[in-house]
Amino acid sequence: MTRASADILIAMRDVRKSYFLGSGEEIPVLKWIDLEIQRGEFVALMGESGGGKSTLLNILGFLHPLSSGSYFFEGEDLSEVRDDSLLAYIRSRKIGFVFQQFNLIPKLTALENVALPGLYAGMSRSEREDRAYETLASVGLGDRAFHRPTELSGGQQQRVSIARSLINKPEIILADEPTGALDSKTGAEVMEIFMAMHERDTTVVMVTHTPEVARHADRIVFLRDGRVLDTDYRLPW
Repeated sequence: MTRASADILIAMRDVRKSYFLGSGEEIPVLKWIDLEIQRGEFVALMGESGGGKSTLLNILGFLHPLSSGSYFFEGEDLSEVRDDSLLAYIRSRKIGFVFQQFNLIPKLTALENVALPGLYAGMSRSEREDRAYETLASVGLGDRAFHRPTELSGGQQQRVSIARSLINKPEIILADEPTGALDSKTGAEVMEIFMAMHERDTTVVMVTHTPEVARHADRIVFLRDGRVLDTDYRLPW
């Protein structure tokens, strides 16, 4: 089996993604993507709306299959894998997801929301609850563990979402506009958490439209019309 460099967590070669209408018409979304992401790197994905950023993030997280090309994850070419159980295993143990919408379960407490991925990963109840509390404490919400989402502010809900993404100690965090629903002050506080994760050598890939957010990244990958125009984009201001 072909392998990529051990220092490269993710490598994409000539990746394409298309969707098809009922008429059979092909709608290309990603076109010939070449991209490498090093272990411990913080990468921001920027570009115009509709440029393919979220689609690329979904492919990185094995939420959508690619149409063609090669995708190496931890050195293994997983481009042709269609086994749902294997992909679910990779997602639950290797990848943490954070989205603009917090996607918390309203009836569950913060602790229960954070512990949920541990259930899917096969942890015992005591282990997942202990780890969920520790993770909540690490994002400054140890005193809100038994509050439900409606009892938390937007920023606190996003912190719960971040804690949930961390409970299985993933190799990489994939974040899609995680500050998009927050005011600037709360967004800055959330970014401090991402920077703390990055300082602990967690790999982060984040979609953002906001230059202030992108400036935290080691580098910016800029997409337009489904193509990577620059893998080390410099903001003009």
